[in-house]
Amino acid sequence: MPAPEAVVFDAYGTLLDVSGAMRREAERLGPHWQALSDEWRSKQLEYTWVRSLTGAAHHEDFWLCTRDALQFVFARHGIEDAPLARALMAAYRTLPAYAEAPAVLRAIRERGIAVAILSNGTPGMLADAVAAAGIESLVDEVLSVESVGVFKPDPRVYRLATRQFGCAPDELMFVSGNAWDAQAAHAFGMQVVRVNRSGAPDEYALAETGVPVLDDLGGLIGLLS
Repeated sequence: MPAPEAVVFDAYGTLLDVSGAMRREAERLGPHWQALSDEWRSKQLEYTWVRSLTGAAHHEDFWLCTRDALQFVFARHGIEDAPLARALMAAYRTLPAYAEAPAVLRAIRERGIAVAILSNGTPGMLADAVAAAGIESLVDEVLSVESVGVFKPDPRVYRLATRQFGCAPDELMFVSGNAWDAQAAHAFGMQVVRVNRSGAPDEYALAETGVPVLDDLGGLIGLLS
């Protein structure tokens, strides 16, 4: 890969551990908290996709999609605990960064390469998240889909990054822990790296087409050297 103008990261599931909110409340949720967390995440993403596909009149920001998804999960499992729901929503605004993330971001910037976040999150969510994760000083630009009013994987989202840096898609490296997100950035023409922490099977033939697949963010520096 040629050296990029910037490395652009997805936030949720790539830099930030989306299981962190329910992990924080695991004692109150019980032994199946991870399954509940996975369901919350799946429903959250489903709502973003459906709202994008049904048109601008149905757009609802990521915070509201997250809230609606949690309400669905609680209703499906018969959980009636408003204080717990409020605690989980508050925790979602301060998700922890993956352990290796700060060092990786620092190493990228030390190489003179800009670091950006391109996320479904609202500006307010992202501001809270990067501050809580301790990476605020390590990120040059934070780009939210709210400026175009549509969620990933719409190409207009990835175009935000090329406009921000004034370059062609293949001059940017996009890093995501979500295969569907990596596929969309790849289709847009970016250099793409997929982070596959769970060892899930290849999707969208990403690996087959030469997209590097890493176990965690730590391997990213080797791709830039």
